[in-house]
Amino acid sequence: MTLVDSDSYYVAGYFEETKLSHIRPGVRVTIRVMGEDRPLSGHVEGRSAGIDDRERTTASGTLLANVNPTFSWVRLAQRIPVRIAIDKVPPGIDLIAGRTVTVTLNGAENALGPGRSE
Repeated sequence: MTLVDSDSYYVAGYFEETKLSHIRPGVRVTIRVMGEDRPLSGHVEGRSAGIDDRERTTASGTLLANVNPTFSWVRLAQRIPVRIAIDKVPPGIDLIAGRTVTVTLNGAENALGPGRSE
């Protein structure tokens, strides 16, 4: 049996390290749940202080997020876990752990330039 505390839902977003300067606690976000037509509102609670690089061998049992940053031919920007609190859920939207969402930082169009919002 698995228990899920329905009062503790949050979004875990994985943002490129090149965008972190715009992601700070308190930044307002819009959350779009796949398959739902109404957005949710939220805010950044915090971001991970460290991640584990799979390309570098470390001791098993590490507690850091394990993010694979490379392919054999190119080095990609690391993805950093960001915890986002859900502030308001419109009536009729069921939150289910594991659903897919898209997160947009409010004002990202201005901060990142046209066509580069998260």
